[in-house]
Amino acid sequence: MATSNNTTSVSLKLLIDTKAGKVLYAEASKEVVDFLFTLLSLPVGTVIRLLTKNGMVGCLGKLYESAEELSDTYLQPNLNKDSLLKPKATGAGANILHLTYDNSKAKQFYLCTHCTRHISDGSGLSCPRCRNHKMATEVTYVSKSAATGVVSSEEGFVKGVVTYMVMDNLEVKPMSTISSILVLNKFNVKKVGALEEKVVNLGMEEGLKLLKASLECNAVLTLEIEYAGC
Repeated sequence: MATSNNTTSVSLKLLIDTKAGKVLYAEASKEVVDFLFTLLSLPVGTVIRLLTKNGMVGCLGKLYESAEELSDTYLQPNLNKDSLLKPKATGAGANILHLTYDNSKAKQFYLCTHCTRHISDGSGLSCPRCRNHKMATEVTYVSKSAATGVVSSEEGFVKGVVTYMVMDNLEVKPMSTISSILVLNKFNVKKVGALEEKVVNLGMEEGLKLLKASLECNAVLTLEIEYAGC
């Protein structure tokens, strides 16, 4: 992994077995683990759009392209095609590394123009209560951190008081001395001198490569350093 050109990035420390040419594990912060768990919350449509249709494994890219090219004539009248092509991730850490949206833009929601009892993230949908009235009154979502001006270290998925161990296959567990020794034994590491530590940055560009690699192989971290020529 090389340093990303993006201003937002997080770092992790890799322990590399230079003799075997593979990453044994990474020491990762809360921010890194939040990002990895965010991948689980991404809708399939978002994954395809992030990786591009041609970059997808299997035929989901073609399915996405079919929905993209299908005329609105064949769609249900209340359907916004973006709900298929650009679905919103709902996870607590979805804005980490700005992978799914520009965090500088506030979320937009819409109230029913008549009863103001229902809210939607899509403009112009029919109110389920009033039927003939549209949900088109724009309101802005204000997060707790935006309202207070303080970003809590406990937002996201995991707690920030722990260092985490991320395996080459993205298995995540709390870091400990015992767990480190067990990993060395598991991979039959005899010569400590063959081990190398490398601190790398994970930004949006590297995050997209990691997402793609996670769909293709079980040695994601090793593949990532090969991408970067490390």
